[in-house]
Amino acid sequence: MKKNVVAIDGPSGAGKSTIAKIIAKKLGYFYLNTGAMYRAVALYLHRKGEKPSDEITEKDLKGIELDFDDEGNIYLNGENVSDKIITPEISKLASDFSKLKVVRKFLTEQQRKIGLSRPSVLEGRDIGTVVFPDAKYKFFLDASPEERARRRYLQLKEKNPETKITFEEVLKQQLERDKQDSSRDLAPLKKAEDAIYIDTTGMEIEDVVEKILEFIKE
Repeated sequence: MKKNVVAIDGPSGAGKSTIAKIIAKKLGYFYLNTGAMYRAVALYLHRKGEKPSDEITEKDLKGIELDFDDEGNIYLNGENVSDKIITPEISKLASDFSKLKVVRKFLTEQQRKIGLSRPSVLEGRDIGTVVFPDAKYKFFLDASPEERARRRYLQLKEKNPETKITFEEVLKQQLERDKQDSSRDLAPLKKAEDAIYIDTTGMEIEDVVEKILEFIKE
């Protein structure tokens, strides 16, 4: 059992990133946003003109080097792409590319390597079921589709005030992403049997953090 790994899973907009980052800071652990890794890979392949329907091979991924700083920013071959990977287009591509076995194998290996190298809080969609099924602490965060879409919409507006996207469009994309992530054959989004379920709808961030820390400190 991996005692120094905290696994936080859940759908997009459930508050995973914000909460996992705070948990990591309070515990003095490394914070790893695995969803950002899939988005960065999607951005890399998109820039190369690759499509999810193409025959992606290990060779296509060899030019990818991913790094994180202490603030949780992700770097793709030395470039900070944190703001470039949160667009609806990259979100959709990340979900599509994540269905490919070669992409998931490539990133799962990197995630395990990082998690084993130091005490870490990993957040994503398959941490407790695939990446670290033997993690001692597993949590599954959720919220209503409307609440998650609202959070996502506000995040997009904050990052890009000029965006023309509407809340209704974000909600539609949210529902499509949920269906796609939970129904894929390879590592579908689902709660690990031994994970603690937390519905964050209407909850303050501090309350969710406190609830998780209570379980960890028991």
